[in-house]
Amino acid sequence: MPPLPHAGEGGGEGVRRVTPTSAARSPLASLDELDDFDAVIDARSPAEFADDHIPGAINCPVLDDAQRAEVGTMYSQVSPFAARRIGAAMAARNIARHIEESFSDKPKSWKPLVYCWRGGQRSGSMTTVLQAVGWSARQLQGGYKAYRKRVLADLAELPQGLQFIVLHGPTGSGKTALLEAIAAAGGQTLDLEAIARHRGSVLGAMDEPQPGQRSFESSIWQGLRHFDRARPVFVESESRRVGRLTIPEALFEALTGARCLRIAAPVAARVAHLVEEYADLTGRADALRARLEFFVPLHGHKTVAQWQGWVDEANWPALAEALIRTHYDPAYGRGGTPLYRRAFDEDAWEVPSLDRVERERIARAILHRFEETHA
Repeated sequence: MPPLPHAGEGGGEGVRRVTPTSAARSPLASLDELDDFDAVIDARSPAEFADDHIPGAINCPVLDDAQRAEVGTMYSQVSPFAARRIGAAMAARNIARHIEESFSDKPKSWKPLVYCWRGGQRSGSMTTVLQAVGWSARQLQGGYKAYRKRVLADLAELPQGLQFIVLHGPTGSGKTALLEAIAAAGGQTLDLEAIARHRGSVLGAMDEPQPGQRSFESSIWQGLRHFDRARPVFVESESRRVGRLTIPEALFEALTGARCLRIAAPVAARVAHLVEEYADLTGRADALRARLEFFVPLHGHKTVAQWQGWVDEANWPALAEALIRTHYDPAYGRGGTPLYRRAFDEDAWEVPSLDRVERERIARAILHRFEETHA
């Protein structure tokens, strides 16, 4: 069998020749061109991808975690040449598998952007092969390292140019549900709790684990950069941390100084809403009982034992009302409202009920009021 041609050589039926002219048509791409591509391919290992990646990217590793470790060890303990030789064979097999399993249905017009850690050999090798096939593949200049630097710079700058409207009020006021209703009605929203996968309260942990801090920041960046600056952006009031994740400093500063919309709902409506909103937790009584132990240092064994008794009885309204009156409202008074400097600049928005129909009505009214104000 004759040897296969290299990417820059002629010969070989079905293999596109990469010439200086064709290479010039597919130079390195910058982050400003990110939205111009049909797909973004992360060529790093699965562990690197899991830590953080460009939002929307798919992971097609040129080297998996074990292979990357093996090549790295050989590089330091044997020689760079030996490492490149074995790494090239691994990379060739992996890239071939990705073409067969992930890219085989892509048309000739497909335009993927490929990146790795620094825009080096991993993304370069995949880009070369994809170009040889005939796709208009390009390599991200600077790779993930340049992307991460851009995210940090933008997170320090983008919040300053946005018109935030902060929904605030004590726990159970329906802020998250109202935010979702505003989004469904066409408003611009930044749902930090959805991004953080945490409801922001002591009992707010969700079944799905929280992302890492860098991944959290990437998702925030993705939202901020697409907002229309001429329109308001609605967001829920949060403390500096959402679960174990920290809101970026410039964003938090912008939120605490933003215009506020205070939601005022009667306790009965808040109780009913909490019971509905925390149905995932009430369905796991043992887990809820364990989480209530957190309150012992704050409220004592006797009080928490009573709450756990309501769990055993499935008396969710009694438990929700006790938590509101005994813990959440006092805690909000001490730390929630003072964080937001304009919390009482406007009258409260009185909400008689927090059922779905009422939330949708209120969302439309909020949008009508604030979209007109900012027009």
